[in-house]
Amino acid sequence: MIRASLTGVDAPITGLSNHVRTWAGRSTCPPFFYLLLRHLVLSLAIIAQPLAADAKGVYQTPEDFVKEVFGGQVPPPQTLWLTQDIARGAEKILGHPLRLLRVHYWAKGSLSVWVLEETGKEQPITTGIVVDSGKVAQMRVLIYRENRGDEVRQPFFLDQFKGAGLQQDDELNRHIDGVSGATLSTRALIKLARLALFFDQQRHGSP
Repeated sequence: MIRASLTGVDAPITGLSNHVRTWAGRSTCPPFFYLLLRHLVLSLAIIAQPLAADAKGVYQTPEDFVKEVFGGQVPPPQTLWLTQDIARGAEKILGHPLRLLRVHYWAKGSLSVWVLEETGKEQPITTGIVVDSGKVAQMRVLIYRENRGDEVRQPFFLDQFKGAGLQQDDELNRHIDGVSGATLSTRALIKLARLALFFDQQRHGSP
């Protein structure tokens, strides 16, 4: 017969039902039940630790994203130098200075690809944005570093940006519904969409 020593005393596994009946109705748990409960709680805590970090991830490298957009035929990178006026416009969109001298992008005809970052709650979100003819053609979260809120990388959210353009005040010309529990990440991605559209205008010399 298989035996267990949950309380330090060997007892048959089949005898646990007798202990349950013996302790039924008492206000305290038997020692072996306490040990089982504690073991269960500790096990769940250990399992939950990696789950808390599940939101983080490298979903696609920027290099692979650019290759995908151009079907493997990636054009040479180009450079947008951040003049004083462009830097001022970027700061207006982001709400803080963009501490860069230049931004690299890839372009072919009316299409341009930008890999940009903006902080959500605490960590930067790396995003790939495709602009075609002055409108967002595709948007994808490439690297998400926050512990929560990665729902913003799902198509149900990102598809809202397709076809969006800029108004005269550099705001998007459409409303973007946010994601519950990911307000700051939502705002960050809206800013990045605006910034990519703004940069695309600047590469054409638009005011």
